[in-house]
Amino acid sequence: MRTVRQLLEAKPAEIISIGPDAPVIDAIRLMGERGIGALLVMEGPRLIGILSERDYARKIVLKGRSSKDTPVRDIMTAQVQTVAPQDSTEHCMALVTNSRIRHLPVLEGDSVIGVLSIGDLVKAVIELQRQDIDQLQRYIAS
Repeated sequence: MRTVRQLLEAKPAEIISIGPDAPVIDAIRLMGERGIGALLVMEGPRLIGILSERDYARKIVLKGRSSKDTPVRDIMTAQVQTVAPQDSTEHCMALVTNSRIRHLPVLEGDSVIGVLSIGDLVKAVIELQRQDIDQLQRYIAS
């Protein structure tokens, strides 16, 4: 099984984030422009939360709040599940499945070095399965 570090090496290194005092509309706009489903909420270099489309739907849309007048800190998820570079893909899959989340910030010490999405994890599992199938087919053919 691959490690988180190996998965991050295959992705662009850019970390997309927003400050906690920014209006929610700016966060949603940034997610739309970048084609992503979540943003890290950073206070300087420190991770203080994550804001997802799910947070927006449940805490703005369903409650009739204004995305222009509500700061990100009011709707972000503050209890963020994180992983480390040495963690396995299997550990990450279990975490997203059991926690019912879709994004995992990767911390090395206190520094954010990347984010894995459930899509990144599924892609890694599929790749591993393809490799296993190829090996089995070569074994059977020999």
